[in-house]
Amino acid sequence: MANSKTDDLEAVRTVIDAIGNFKPEEQQRIIRWVAEKLGLPQPFVSAAHNPSIPPPPGVVPAATPHHPTPTQGGVADIRTFIAEKKPRNDVQFAAAVAYYYRFEAPPADRKEAIDKEDLQEAARKAGRERFANPRTTLFNAHTLGLLDKGTEKATFTINSVGENLIAMTLPDGSAIAKPGKKKKKAVKPALKKAPLKKAKKA
Repeated sequence: MANSKTDDLEAVRTVIDAIGNFKPEEQQRIIRWVAEKLGLPQPFVSAAHNPSIPPPPGVVPAATPHHPTPTQGGVADIRTFIAEKKPRNDVQFAAAVAYYYRFEAPPADRKEAIDKEDLQEAARKAGRERFANPRTTLFNAHTLGLLDKGTEKATFTINSVGENLIAMTLPDGSAIAKPGKKKKKAVKPALKKAPLKKAKKA
């Protein structure tokens, strides 16, 4: 048991050394991504609902917890958030809406997953044209890897890929693959004219 505790503390020190120079919101995002990759419950959600869970030995808890991944100090309304992020198409808009409701909405309005009604209402509030089939848009965002299926039927939640798109890529699009340059037409080499043969003397 003593060796286990020593190994646990060593692992904690390793993680702290690896992410210690990042900003608090970046540290939380990294830890959430690690938890997602390992198939573990999201740590900050669990801690918020279980404040009685003590930290590991030797680890001093933060005096003031930060809410996950605030964007420029947090945004109160979805219209402002969408205007800042400027999603380029319907699936990016769906990912932005899922991200907003999970991380940026006022605490009373936050939710882990969204459905077609949430997406349609977000379009209305953002001044965007309504979707002909919002559920199809959510499924398309899932197919492209930006959303995961939620625990309830026909609900979707932002995943690490979608979170990276919204938090790190939009609105400038610097990490979005740019379309390839048009290939130049190959220039055929000029055919050399065969030298004229001199006529033989009779």
